[in-house]
Amino acid sequence: MNPTATADRTPSTGTTQRWVVDGLIAVVVAALQVAGTYGAAYHHGGSASPLEYAAGALAGLVLVVRRRFPVPVLVVTGALSVGCWALASVQSPIFLSDIVAFVTVILARKRAVAVIALVAYYVGYQWLPVLTGVRNAPTALRAVLGAAGMVVLLGAAELLRLRQQRSAAIAASRQDQALRRASEERLRIARDLHDVVAHNISVINVQANTALHLIDRQPERARDALSAIHEVSKQALAELRSVLGVLREAGTGAPLTPSPGLARLADLADSAASAGLTVRVEAEGERRQLPTEVDVAAYRIVQEALTNSARHSAGSTATVHVRCTGDCVVVQVDDDGAPAGPTPAGPGAARPSKDGSGGNGIAGMTERAHALGGSLHAGPRPGGGFRVQARLPLTRAGR
Repeated sequence: MNPTATADRTPSTGTTQRWVVDGLIAVVVAALQVAGTYGAAYHHGGSASPLEYAAGALAGLVLVVRRRFPVPVLVVTGALSVGCWALASVQSPIFLSDIVAFVTVILARKRAVAVIALVAYYVGYQWLPVLTGVRNAPTALRAVLGAAGMVVLLGAAELLRLRQQRSAAIAASRQDQALRRASEERLRIARDLHDVVAHNISVINVQANTALHLIDRQPERARDALSAIHEVSKQALAELRSVLGVLREAGTGAPLTPSPGLARLADLADSAASAGLTVRVEAEGERRQLPTEVDVAAYRIVQEALTNSARHSAGSTATVHVRCTGDCVVVQVDDDGAPAGPTPAGPGAARPSKDGSGGNGIAGMTERAHALGGSLHAGPRPGGGFRVQARLPLTRAGR
């Protein structure tokens, strides 16, 4: 599913749903007020005027635009309801529209308007009918109960606003988490693509140079170099398909090639040998099943370290040492050559290339280690050569 297309459709869909909900609320409130007016008139043995029915219906139907115009709707419903109570002898439940409009104003954070409306409601419902001679003055108990009802209405509306605000904050937090996870996934894919392309292109570059130099003098060795290019390019395509498989649409099958891991170090050593680097793999500790993210990160770190050794080192051999302990796995890659350029300034510096330009391989390896809560150190060895050592914890990855 295309996230952009979904985002484009969401606002219009949500707007339509809100209009439908507001329309249903308006119709229901209007129907209740009209029916309540008829019931109140029947209970008192009289009949309501057409104006009373029209006021009840209009006060309810105007709620359909309450979200867009909360304050004007509150004014209209208040005027209609207070006017009916002040002029009509039938006490109809026209105040239902006032409650809905008042809550909408609170949700719109118009507290000052809401408080003024409460005072106007209290005066209008309690004392305006007395001035018009429709009803007698309210008793003390009725006046206190009316004021308490207004306070309860304000408190309930505020609680509803706080709940809506909390729900919006939770939704925004979930959206931020989803965006962060998507960003982390894009970064992981970018690192995988860099590792796959950089390693295999380095091997192809070395073999292509060999073939160009030997094609006239030693065609057999040139043919071997071209064969190596053919095999490495096939391997690169297979790994690229595996990495890009996560970007396929939902519903397709899983990638057929296995995920890279420390179990494939022998293949990685053979690939490095094609670039003229002899690699020896050493393992220490009990062999165990590693979490997938740790296994992939360890493999990619070794792959990038060997790529740097093949491209930027004057040596011809490298040693890969893997040590598994109870809570972490340590991978270490040592080569026997000095960098073909100035010595890096520190463990976090990028190893320079032969032309003096820096790369981003060490930075990528460091990001992989830090993403799992681990650490990575890279720099010259005391006895000569270059060392990359990564410590990857297993507990954080398991969680």
